Amino acid sequence: MFEGAQFMTIKLIAIDIDGTLLNEKNHLAPATIEAVGAARQKGIKVVLCTGRPLSGVKPYLDALKITGADEYAITFNGAMSQSLDGQVITHQTLTHDEFLETEMLARKLGVHYQFETMDAIYAFNRDLSPYSVGESYLVRLPIKYRTPEEIKPDLVISKAMFVDFPKLITKANTNLPQSLRDKMYVVQSEPFFIEIMNQKASKGNALQALSKDLGLTAENIMAIGDQGNDLTMIEYAGTGVAMGNAIDEVKAAATVITKPNSEDGVAYAINKWAL
Repeated sequence: MFEGAQFMTIKLIAIDIDGTLLNEKNHLAPATIEAVGAARQKGIKVVLCTGRPLSGVKPYLDALKITGADEYAITFNGAMSQSLDGQVITHQTLTHDEFLETEMLARKLGVHYQFETMDAIYAFNRDLSPYSVGESYLVRLPIKYRTPEEIKPDLVISKAMFVDFPKLITKANTNLPQSLRDKMYVVQSEPFFIEIMNQKASKGNALQALSKDLGLTAENIMAIGDQGNDLTMIEYAGTGVAMGNAIDEVKAAATVITKPNSEDGVAYAINKWAL
């Protein structure tokens, strides 16, 4: 953390949701709502950047009163960016061959597998992982059980996921072939998730593209996050903010470290370094 760091004028704040915007009880705290409102009143654009689809973001956008054609969200860990009136700006998808490759790899690694589209979670294990059920609840998407043979080549896949108990996911992450990392964007977003996306997809790439569309530079951007899937946007932003509860890798890459999500870390960061 660099207390003496000089900050440019912040015009856009990119905020991760789980573990960042939400507190340790997965609630949106009043202090956070107030700080986001104050930033927006000052003309600062607030963009939620998440692994969730837009359906899983909408409750928080509503609570923060962020809506309209000139407001944006980055979803599916940067595979997609869109305006809140439904206009898709970027959508980096997985091919049918990449689906088949990663589904087979999940079998070899002994972990559950699923992928997400804009409309549903497709699961390929008859005994559903409890984490798949939890994801369905969080992102407000139905789960569809399918066999690989039932998936049509023209289905648009936003991201694939290895989903299982943390011990199995840690082992799988260690044993992932380098060839997969070389051709796809692979990130462990939670102790129980490894997410696999188009190589061009990341929160950092999506944030950079959106910033360019809005006529902003990295120096105008503050990004706040806590997990590995936030690392690229923390590195891109002129003011990269790690939550106090962030993993060490994110803290090491950040410009500053705020309080943890249990102590309204997002509100503290906005008030101290944006307002």
